[in-house]
Amino acid sequence: MKCLLGALVLIAMSWSGAAMAGNAPTLIKAQGTWKSYSFLDQGKKVCFMSGQPKKQAGKFKKRGEVFFFVTRWMGDKDKNVVSVSNGYRFKPGSSVTVKVGGRSFKLFTQGEMAWTKDQSMDDAITAALQTGSTLVVKGTSQHGTETTDTYSLKGSGAIYRTLATACSRKK
Repeated sequence: MKCLLGALVLIAMSWSGAAMAGNAPTLIKAQGTWKSYSFLDQGKKVCFMSGQPKKQAGKFKKRGEVFFFVTRWMGDKDKNVVSVSNGYRFKPGSSVTVKVGGRSFKLFTQGEMAWTKDQSMDDAITAALQTGSTLVVKGTSQHGTETTDTYSLKGSGAIYRTLATACSRKK
């Protein structure tokens, strides 16, 4: 499920990929560095929020775009699925550290994406995003380059509420 999410989110973020699928994501709301979107996947509504870091640190020469995501499928058992795309392929077997709201979480990596281990971790990170002020993500590329990305959480709570409303199971 989470591998499929990564592919869907990356496709959704790529206008050319979304155009090929005939279903570009629709912006719901933007606030600060955070945005919420929705799109249809096989007739089911999918909503996600994404944020980009205010600061990127590391001795990298070339790096793709960096995003932090929370995704929901309307009617699916998974909600608040947290993932990270650091703009590079992660070192095989490495983990990503996410620090938010005074807590630290280890995410597992697969290719260019990092994921939480379970729904309870997704929910804990999502709750912290709404009340914290800063999110720090540390990862290691397949070439051994360590990166630290710092996100402002200003506006993330409001963006999450739009995401939760747009893909609520109560609809």
